[in-house]
This record gives sequence, structure tokens and C-alpha cells, in this order.
Amino acid sequence: MQPDEERLIMIETALANQEKMLDELNAVIIEQDKKIEYLIKQNRYLLNLAEEGGIKPLSEETPPPHY
Repeated sequence: MQPDEERLIMIETALANQEKMLDELNAVIIEQDKKIEYLIKQNRYLLNLAEEGGIKPLSEETPPPHY
């Protein structure tokens, strides 16, 4: 094998590894975005519930029956 051929193979291998890593990182980012969107929706729901009076302060909650 000629030195230029070896060098080209090394470059192609490095590029393939970089592309694989980029695909893996992209998948992680997509998954994190889904989780963040879910948490934002959940937070909005809880804020709306609290503003509408659906959540009582702890001092107003009735204790469970075993107390």
C-alpha cells in the first residue's frame, strides 16, 4: 500500500468515526429536547393549577386519616 493510500484510509476512518459520533450526539439532543418539552408542559400545568386554587398550601391541607 502506498503512503498516500494509507493516509486516505486513515482520513476516511476518522471521518466515519466523527460522523457516527455526530449522529449519536444528535440522537441525545433530540431525546433531551423531548424531555425538556414534557417538563415545560408539566410545569405550565402545575402553575395553572396553583393559580386556579387547585393546590392548597400545606397549612390548609387536611391531615391523612392515620393522624
